[in-house]
Amino acid sequence: MLLSDKGIREAQQSGKIEIDPWDETLIQPASVDLRLGRKIRVFRNSMVPYIDVKQELPDLTELVEIDEVNPFFLHPSEFALGVIYERICLSPSIAARLDGKSSLGRLGLLVHSTAGWVDPGWRGHLTLELSNVSSLPISLYYQMKISQISFMELSTPSEHPYGSGSLESKYQDQAEPEPSRYYKNYAPRSAGPKAGGRRRTSSRNRNRGETLPS
Repeated sequence: MLLSDKGIREAQQSGKIEIDPWDETLIQPASVDLRLGRKIRVFRNSMVPYIDVKQELPDLTELVEIDEVNPFFLHPSEFALGVIYERICLSPSIAARLDGKSSLGRLGLLVHSTAGWVDPGWRGHLTLELSNVSSLPISLYYQMKISQISFMELSTPSEHPYGSGSLESKYQDQAEPEPSRYYKNYAPRSAGPKAGGRRRTSSRNRNRGETLPS
């Protein structure tokens, strides 16, 4: 169920949703406007020859800071990571969706490419995937309204919300635009079948006694 403005206020008052700082003037009919934080992570394309998703690349990006007067200029076809000014906390019964502002979209600014979903249990400052698809640079100012978040109440609370140990959540409690930690999906794990595990023989290799993992 998508929460209306009234539902958002009630969820905030009950603690199901936390937005810090809370500002009533940012509430829309079924969403809340969010503002751009101070830090932006830019890509240093000359530092690595290519992106290998299996490797940590500490030299790929660097942090820059903006203020109320001096903006960050996102150039055409450029990609950068931003961060939301407000800290968002969701209970296990609430999920959310992050979207861009229509007026900025009409200027060619995209605020996320694939990461618009916010899992129940999330805590922290959300990262923005900023892209400029226009033909001119776009100025980005600290605390400008840059996105909006809508909330959905789940049919039942999540059994394993974001941040649960079994999920190995990578970005819980982040405070700035963190670089990708996708490489952690390839972290060394214990080899060999589990105790009691079975191995099946393929019909093609059965005569040779070769086996395939289950």
